[in-house]
Amino acid sequence: MKLIELAEIQNVTITDDTLSVDLSDGRTIAVPLAWYPRLVQGSTDERNHWRLIGGGQGIHWADLDEDISVKNLILGQASTESQKSFQKWLEGRSPTKASG
Repeated sequence: MKLIELAEIQNVTITDDTLSVDLSDGRTIAVPLAWYPRLVQGSTDERNHWRLIGGGQGIHWADLDEDISVKNLILGQASTESQKSFQKWLEGRSPTKASG
């Protein structure tokens, strides 16, 4: 038996400063987009190109190489990516994608 039963993600909405996730149990969780630097750096098209993974337990952005779990959203955990890793990813982005 699981100690925590996690609801599944039903929908994802992204604004200029917020990531909102609608869950199957009726909750909506909204967190600052600043928690996820890759999403902040992504264009609107890149941010909107997401898919659910793990049976609705996570969100994947292929263009941004970003994955966020419903568990981390519920627990209020921001990205734990190191600054070094993020800078390496940022330097590898093409200028057209970065300007989106």
